[in-house]
Amino acid sequence: MTTILGIEIEHLPHAAVRVTLPDERVLYFDPFKLAMNYRDAAMVFISHEHFDHCSIEDLKKICTPQTVVFCPADCQNKLSSLTLKHVTLVRPGQKIKIGEILIETVPAYNTNKKFHLKEQEWVGYIVTVPGAEGPKRVYHCGDTDYIPEMNQLKDIDIACMGVGGTYGMTAEEAAKAVNSFKPKVAIPMHYGVIVGTPEDGKRFKELVQHSRVEVI
Repeated sequence: MTTILGIEIEHLPHAAVRVTLPDERVLYFDPFKLAMNYRDAAMVFISHEHFDHCSIEDLKKICTPQTVVFCPADCQNKLSSLTLKHVTLVRPGQKIKIGEILIETVPAYNTNKKFHLKEQEWVGYIVTVPGAEGPKRVYHCGDTDYIPEMNQLKDIDIACMGVGGTYGMTAEEAAKAVNSFKPKVAIPMHYGVIVGTPEDGKRFKELVQHSRVEVI
C-alpha cells in the first residue's frame, strides 16, 4: 500500500487496483489474481466482462453482503452466485453519487483492434473519493486504447493506465494519453500477468512529461 496525494492505493496483479479511504472503506477496480481473501470491499468497479477484469473467483475473495458492485450489463449474469448489497449497471456517460463519493463512467474501447468494441459500452471510471488531503479524482481507464475522449478528461488527480499492449494501450500510447490530460500522478497497470512486463511500466515513466509517475 502506497499513499499518493493522501490516498492509500495499491496496484494488485494485472489491472486490479485497491483504494483504502480514511474511514477504512475499501474500493476495488477489476480485481484479479488476488493473493488472499480480503472480504472487505465496500465498492467494486468492474470495467467489462472479460475474465481478467470480471473474475468471480476474485470477487468471492473480496465481497461481502454489504458490497456494492458497479458493472456493465453483460457482467450481471456472472455475479448471480454472489450475495451482494446491490449491483448497479452502468454504461459510459453516467454520474452516480453515493454519500461523498461521486462515480463517473467514461468510455473504454479499442480503436485499432477488436477485443473491446465501442458499441459494447464498456467503461472506465472516475471516482471522486475523500482523502487525507481532501477529495481526489481517481481514474481507472479499464481496458482501452488511447481514445479521443481521454483528451477531454480534466482535473484527474491519480490516473491508473494500462500499458501492457496487445489488448489495450502500449506504454507509448498510454504516455501520449497521460500527456494529453495531465493528471497529477499516473500509475501504470495491466502488465505482468497475461501481457506486458515491468519494463512497460518503466518505459511509460520515461515517456510521461507533465505528471509524476508512481510504479507501484
